[in-house]
Amino acid sequence: MFRIALGSVLVLAALSMVAHAEGVEMEKTSYGGWPNCVKLTNGKIELIATTDVGPRIIRFGFVGGQNLFKEYEAMLGKTGGDEWLLYGGHRLWHSPEEKPRTYWPDNDPVESEWDGKTLKLVPPPETANGIQKEIEVTLDPQANKVRVLHRITNLNVWTIELAPWSLTVMAQGGRAIFPQEPFIAHTDYLLPARPIVLWHYTNMADPRWTWGEKYIQLKQDPAKAVPQKVGILNKQGWGAYALKGDLFIKQFDVNPDAAYPDYGSNTETFTNEDMLEAETLGPLTTLAANGGNVEHVEVWSLHKVDVGEDEAAIDAKVLPLIEK
Repeated sequence: MFRIALGSVLVLAALSMVAHAEGVEMEKTSYGGWPNCVKLTNGKIELIATTDVGPRIIRFGFVGGQNLFKEYEAMLGKTGGDEWLLYGGHRLWHSPEEKPRTYWPDNDPVESEWDGKTLKLVPPPETANGIQKEIEVTLDPQANKVRVLHRITNLNVWTIELAPWSLTVMAQGGRAIFPQEPFIAHTDYLLPARPIVLWHYTNMADPRWTWGEKYIQLKQDPAKAVPQKVGILNKQGWGAYALKGDLFIKQFDVNPDAAYPDYGSNTETFTNEDMLEAETLGPLTTLAANGGNVEHVEVWSLHKVDVGEDEAAIDAKVLPLIEK
């Protein structure tokens, strides 16, 4: 096992060397001005995680290809300070959203462990909130697939309630795709199928939205500064983002009996002129004092697929890629 205490005096691994494990390569690398990032690749796809701050999975894409994740250039390479910075990439939060609790600044070094299969990222505890976050990343040695486990532990001497909330900040110019519930005729079923949750600033007439029969789509438009956000109870357990011929899919488990935050949302999406967020949430969970924890898993996959906006094209090109 490599145990990486990056940013501290003690480093218990020769990280200048490259570690291989069953087709997965791990190496320390400099990226975006941060000298102590960790890169995982299976030769087809690659991801880069920061350990000087965050953690953020700041890059995800095909080897030599575009980064599907947004990078905020003005924030790259920054460390320290008491202000929460977006940075870009993928992060772990806790819901319901509230300032200042949710916006705990994560600008300090992150411990990293590599056991030959899984990269574990552990930031310092959120002392004011009494919680510990962790992210574990397991890259498939052959397929274009990544398992991302998010864990939140209660360090307080009292119980707390929260939901794990994973947010992936996507690069500009793409389109998010979320499945609707299967069609059932009014004569066959009378009860509702899914809540759609709106924020005060949500405008359903905004042309970036497409409210289709089978899918909800949201475009990221760099010329549109007005933010948009929607939450849904996504019982199909997947969402996708299409960008310049690449298709990013995330899948997750759904508990139909659980209580989810934000009026029952387990999937949320937000966009402005800079980016689009593809977000999933676990159920609201009461964490026991002194170590109670909750986990939320996403499985990512990456594909070379040029998906049109019509629903027949999504049926033909995206649905076959969803793992049942």
